[in-house]
Amino acid sequence: MLGAAPDLPGHAKVYWCLAVAGFRRQWHYKLAMFAGLFTNSVFGFVRASVMAAAIGATGGFAGYDAGSIGAYVWISQGLLGALQFMAAELEIAERIRTGDIVVDFLRPVDLQLSNLAADIGRAVCTLIPRGVPSLLIGSLTFGLVLPGTPESYLLGALSVLLAAAISFLALFALTTAGFWVVETRGIRTLYQTCGPFLAGLFVPVHLFPDWLRTFAAATPFPSMLQVPVDVLSGRVVGFEAVQAVGTQIFWLLVVGALGRVLLAAGRRKMEVQGG
Repeated sequence: MLGAAPDLPGHAKVYWCLAVAGFRRQWHYKLAMFAGLFTNSVFGFVRASVMAAAIGATGGFAGYDAGSIGAYVWISQGLLGALQFMAAELEIAERIRTGDIVVDFLRPVDLQLSNLAADIGRAVCTLIPRGVPSLLIGSLTFGLVLPGTPESYLLGALSVLLAAAISFLALFALTTAGFWVVETRGIRTLYQTCGPFLAGLFVPVHLFPDWLRTFAAATPFPSMLQVPVDVLSGRVVGFEAVQAVGTQIFWLLVVGALGRVLLAAGRRKMEVQGG
């Protein structure tokens, strides 16, 4: 699906190749992705119908009308495949459990960045059979209101990539708990329950009570979903959209740094144990 790597310096070409490999690997699961599109569509119809009924009964809320709430629903459904909200666990979790992670530490590429590059390729691949068709289905059935300027789509594309990166890095940091605990399923279940809610998957973050909206803003979760939806739907434009993307960059750095600190601490622990 993707051509040869561009002329990039140093390790950048390696990470590009890893991203391409992640894309190609995901492309082999076309049937699963189309099944995901079907599931997205079913839940999209349910969510859009409920939201549209609420708009019809109230005349609008939190700045949403029939068209903009439809855009929120279908964009968020289309992004689900790219994000790591519902992922069972990363492959690295099993390698931590078995101790095979020590082999990864010896490889000449950064463990966190190499996994991130591969996941970005996977995320981009899912947008083709799941993301774009979800928007098309929503447009044909609910009549979405989308921005009319190319700037919104360019900034939206950047926002989606940042959202996928933050989502992966957050799960990567959570996975490093395996260095200290034997079983991480409870932690992942808590993440999979609270994360999508605070990200604005079930209802927009803008509908939260003030105290809950403030709490959500103090976490990286809205940057994983609500922000790219706002930018792509045109809810935020101009400098406000740039500020929203800037918030994503902030959380990208924070979550990425947290993952690196935990990974380094876990590596020292393994060395102390001699494993």
